[in-house]
Amino acid sequence: MPVISLQAIPMEHGLLLAAILFILGMVGVLTRRNIIFVLMSLEIMLNAVALAFVVGGARWAAADGQIMFLMIISLAAAEVAVGLGLVLQLFNRFKTLDLDILSKMKG
Repeated sequence: MPVISLQAIPMEHGLLLAAILFILGMVGVLTRRNIIFVLMSLEIMLNAVALAFVVGGARWAAADGQIMFLMIISLAAAEVAVGLGLVLQLFNRFKTLDLDILSKMKG
């Protein structure tokens, strides 16, 4: 089985894939009403940005892309931890994960 290096893949294809993933994530954020799906769409958007950094770093043979990838992955892990904590608190209080109901909260 031949091994395909990242240099064999044109930069435009990697950036096109990153753009498609980002647009799919943005559509998910804008159209979904369930907070779990919104968080998953945000993760897809973060992964698309990380992919764009890796492709750019591979194109110019710099380690900056991988460094930014590690930073984005750690940011995504922190976002998931905080987001799921908020989801658990909101579900325990309101017994729903629908964002339309949660937007009508009264203080």
